[in-house]
Amino acid sequence: MRVEEIKRVLVSQREEMEEFVRRERIVSREPENDVVSLISSGGILAILGVRRSGKSVLSWRASGEKKLYVNFFDERLSNFKASDFERLLNAARQLWGEPEFIVLDEVQEITGWERFVSRLGLNYKVIVTGSSSRLLSGELGTYLTGRHIDLTLFPFSFREFLLFRGFNLDLGWTYSDRMVSRVISLLEEYLEAGGFPESVRFGKVYLSLIYRDIVERDIMLRHSVRHRSALRELARYLMSNYSNEFTYSRLGSLVGIRDVHTVRDYVSYLEEAYLLFQVRRFSFKPKAQLNSPRKVYPVDVGLARTLSMKAHPERGRIIELAVYLELMRRMSYSFTSGEIFYWRDERGEVDFILKRNGELLPIQVTYQLDGNTDREVGNIIRVAKSLGMRRGLVVTWEDEEEITREGVKIDVVPLWKFLTVFNPF
Repeated sequence: MRVEEIKRVLVSQREEMEEFVRRERIVSREPENDVVSLISSGGILAILGVRRSGKSVLSWRASGEKKLYVNFFDERLSNFKASDFERLLNAARQLWGEPEFIVLDEVQEITGWERFVSRLGLNYKVIVTGSSSRLLSGELGTYLTGRHIDLTLFPFSFREFLLFRGFNLDLGWTYSDRMVSRVISLLEEYLEAGGFPESVRFGKVYLSLIYRDIVERDIMLRHSVRHRSALRELARYLMSNYSNEFTYSRLGSLVGIRDVHTVRDYVSYLEEAYLLFQVRRFSFKPKAQLNSPRKVYPVDVGLARTLSMKAHPERGRIIELAVYLELMRRMSYSFTSGEIFYWRDERGEVDFILKRNGELLPIQVTYQLDGNTDREVGNIIRVAKSLGMRRGLVVTWEDEEEITREGVKIDVVPLWKFLTVFNPF
């Protein structure tokens, strides 16, 4: 592309982003302060996550005034090639002078971008964003070993949803029955609409459009999928049957694909696009983890409800999904590593085993404990003792208490508190 063509696109994109930020109600994202601090100290930050989760706005707000911002998911840049990157930099210099920050939005659209970013990282503060977890698994991961930080951005948390609704959690709000009642009412709305910014702004109708774009563009087009109808059925099945165990062979029989490797690839494509996450069964033996059935959880509660094949999804499963996503979100936003497993043996199941900083925390999720206390708490205690832990957590819709049995302390926490003020770490 010619420098003059690139200039027109850069100016247009800047005007569009400035107008969007002025026009829309922008909520400060939870990792925003940390992102600003990290990128201000230099280096390369990769913001990854599902399409339409707010990566562009976060990168725009975090990158200061003297920036080169370019979104490569723009049809006007369809002819842009790796050889044009230097022209891009020169175009920005001619327009606004030497940039301090460089933001390359959806940069994976350009083949060969890795070498340019690696070179930029030596002299500029760089943010790259992408809708595929493969962004850092190729050459860039080799070039930038030890020189970059990555963040997975999720749709709005419940706390961010409250801010968007204009509801501020004042100091001591948990002691106000009126405030708690209002939070629970908004939680009902959040579990229905989810956290995609467009869904929160304009309604659930946008969820189907977001889902279609992810499947059609980020998965089928990018990976040149042959069995398109089978992948659509597979995706819809997994999005609707989250928290249930599955095997690749069983999925293959459901959608009519005999090759287990193809099914495994298709599930990995869904995961790479951040549409869903796989959860392995807990075991101290790596081989047992690989060979055991797995579970999946969609990236958003609203998206899961929209795609559910059931008119009224089980309340306990929706709460379970909200808990899983909050755990994933907090690990990502605190820039700490961790893993989530589930536990199943011949005596029962525990929904999650959180592994973080060398510690394990068993977590059970149920709508209510009435009549289930012995079973739910009993499983937690049994598993905690087998793992050598003295803590456990139960998340319900409204129950709240502290239970200590056999030397194991169990916090029973309502979902509204878990999503706002409770720290499980």
